[in-house]
Amino acid sequence: MASHPLPNVPPRDDPRLQNLRLLRSRRVGPTTYRRLIAEHGSAAAALAALPAIAAAAGVTDYEVCPPGVVAAEMKAGHAAGARLLLQGDPDWPSGIDDLTDAPPLLWGLGRTDLLSRPMIAMVGARNASSLGTRMARAMAADLTAAGFVVVSGLARGIDAAAHDAALAGGTVAVLAGGVDVIYPAENADLAHRIAVQGLRLSEMPMGLQPQARHFPARNRIIAGLSRAVIVVEAAAKSGSLITARNALDQHRDVLAVPGHPFDARAAGCNMLIRDGALLVRSAADVIEALGTLPARVAPPLTLPDHPPAPRRTLQESAALHSQILDRLGSAPVAEDQLIRDLGSPAPLVAPVLIDLELDGRIARSAGGLLSRVS
Repeated sequence: MASHPLPNVPPRDDPRLQNLRLLRSRRVGPTTYRRLIAEHGSAAAALAALPAIAAAAGVTDYEVCPPGVVAAEMKAGHAAGARLLLQGDPDWPSGIDDLTDAPPLLWGLGRTDLLSRPMIAMVGARNASSLGTRMARAMAADLTAAGFVVVSGLARGIDAAAHDAALAGGTVAVLAGGVDVIYPAENADLAHRIAVQGLRLSEMPMGLQPQARHFPARNRIIAGLSRAVIVVEAAAKSGSLITARNALDQHRDVLAVPGHPFDARAAGCNMLIRDGALLVRSAADVIEALGTLPARVAPPLTLPDHPPAPRRTLQESAALHSQILDRLGSAPVAEDQLIRDLGSPAPLVAPVLIDLELDGRIARSAGGLLSRVS
């Protein structure tokens, strides 16, 4: 009986399989992925070199991600109707390349053309007040009418109100789990409408259920996509403030809607305004503020040429391993600060950081911060 190819199964020679396989390999995050590509020239070459790199770091049982795992993920993506976007693709959102740990691959479900339009993030409290929800809806509708795409995280409350009001004009929902996993379940209908009229976006593997640690990573993408972040309602300690801090780190504007001093849901917004965020009362205030911003110049789509890393002896590598581990603790430290403290050339330190990350002795968190794994 003749066999027929299964529908929605990616071809074995699809070059994106190698890129996805590299990114899904153990202890390879976005920063390490980019370094390996820059050093070895391609995902296939980096995959071939990974076991030797891991062995040099003292990991003898290291195996790269099996081909079947990424083939299954690609099949799941095709079955869901999602597209795998790679840096350099026409629809790739160049704004997120400003992130120090920018995702090199994204799954998109819906209208990926929205990623080429100017975007504004709108975030806020899950337990939003009636007034806050009305404010989010009005601002989102007016911003999309002015040509902006509204970006948020599909959470209940402010996120959901902003997405719903912006749906006709353009909205992007960045998910903490797989692009095919809807969370929270109460937003299922909204998520389905976004997949048709807007865009669901995620860096996570297909089918991945979101966990608490995934949300800060999602927040950095929300901020990275956007020219500015508007906080409508937020408590003094909330994920919305994490998004605002990410935006400031990426030199984006942060705008906040003021609230009553006695309302805990407004405490975060009032703190942001006190600390220099722009007070906004309507979409007109936002548009006026953004009109003073210079247009973003998209960075080149190809990776820059890197000079070959200087050779190092085993003794030098061991010494540098010890120096890095001595300087790192549980509190995250910026990589450039660590390199300055070490007083060593960045091309010499970078491969050692990859060794230690592959060995599981250091970890990267959102923003490219490094910490020692105890």
